[in-house]
Amino acid sequence: MADLTSRKKAAILVASLGPEASSRVLGSLTDEDIETLTLEIATLGKIDADVRRKVMEEFYQMLRAKEYITTGGMEYAQQILEGALGSDKAVQILTRLQSSLQDIPFEFIKKADPNQIINFIQDEHPQTIALILAHLDPDVSATIVSALPQPVQAEVIMRIATMDRTPPEIVKEIESILERKAATVLSHGFTFAGGVKDVAEVLNRVDRATEKSILAVLEEKDAELADEIKNHMFVFDDLVLVDDTGIQKTLREIDNKDLALAMKAASDDVKQKIFKNMSERARQLIEEEIEFMGPVRLRNVEEAQQKIVTVIRRLEEAGEVIIAGRGGGEDELVV
Repeated sequence: MADLTSRKKAAILVASLGPEASSRVLGSLTDEDIETLTLEIATLGKIDADVRRKVMEEFYQMLRAKEYITTGGMEYAQQILEGALGSDKAVQILTRLQSSLQDIPFEFIKKADPNQIINFIQDEHPQTIALILAHLDPDVSATIVSALPQPVQAEVIMRIATMDRTPPEIVKEIESILERKAATVLSHGFTFAGGVKDVAEVLNRVDRATEKSILAVLEEKDAELADEIKNHMFVFDDLVLVDDTGIQKTLREIDNKDLALAMKAASDDVKQKIFKNMSERARQLIEEEIEFMGPVRLRNVEEAQQKIVTVIRRLEEAGEVIIAGRGGGEDELVV
C-alpha cells in the first residue's frame, strides 16, 4: 500500500465499485479528472484481493473521519478514531485530511470587486501584490494585473512565477493589511500558490498588448522563465480555439503516431476538432492506431500533446494560426 500513489488508489477504488456505481462517481468529476482516472484504470492490470480490500478500507476510514470532524470537530474525531483504530492510525488519517480542512488564505477577498482589490493593493510591494494575486481566480488576477503600472506588471508576474511555499506568518501579515476592509482568514501550515501555471492562466486572460509587454520584460530578465511560461499559456485542450486552417497546418507537421498518442486521452471536443480537419481515410488510420495502441503511460500522452502545442505556438507567433480569444489591438482581424 505504501508504494501506491493517491491516483492509483483512486483507480483501484473506482474499478472495484462496479460499472453502475463507477459511472456515477465519474459523472461527478471534471473532464480532466475523468480522463486521468480512466487512463489510470486502463493501466491497472491485475489487482491483488488484499490490496483491493485495504484500499476500500482506507477510503471508508477517511470518509468516517470526515463525518466525525463535521459532527464534533477535530478533537472529537481524534477521540473516536483512537478508540477504534489506535493512536497511530488516527493521527495518520487526520494528518491526511488536515490540508483539505484548512481555511483558504485570502478567501474573504474573493468576494470583493476587482476594482476594490486594486485600491487595496496598488501601493503595496510587488511581492505583497504577487502573494495576494496568486490566491485569486485567474480572471480577477488578470483584471488587476492589467490595471497595475507597466513596470509593476512584469515584476509581479515574475514574483508569482517563482513563488513556491509561503510561511504562515507572512500570509497573516499580508491579511492584516486588509483587515480593516474585510474579515481575515487564519492560515495553518505552508500555503502553496503561484508558479508558472498560475502566471500562464493570468496572461491568457489579459489583453494581447499587456501580455506582450510583460513577456518582453520577462525575456530580458529571465529568458528561461519566459519560455516556460509561454509553454503553459496554450494547453492541449485549447486546440478547440484554433481556426480550422491552423489545425490543418499543424497536422501536416505532426507524426501520426504522436497524434494518435496525444488523442488517446483527448476530450471529445478536441477529437471532433481534429477529425473534422482530416480526410476520412486519415481519420480511420488514426482511430485504428488508437484502438490497437492499448494502455499507455500518461506521461507519454502528455509529451505527445506538448509536441502539438509547441507547433501551434510556433505557427501562431509566425502569424499562420489564429486562436480565438487571443486577439487584441494590432492582432485584431480586419474583414
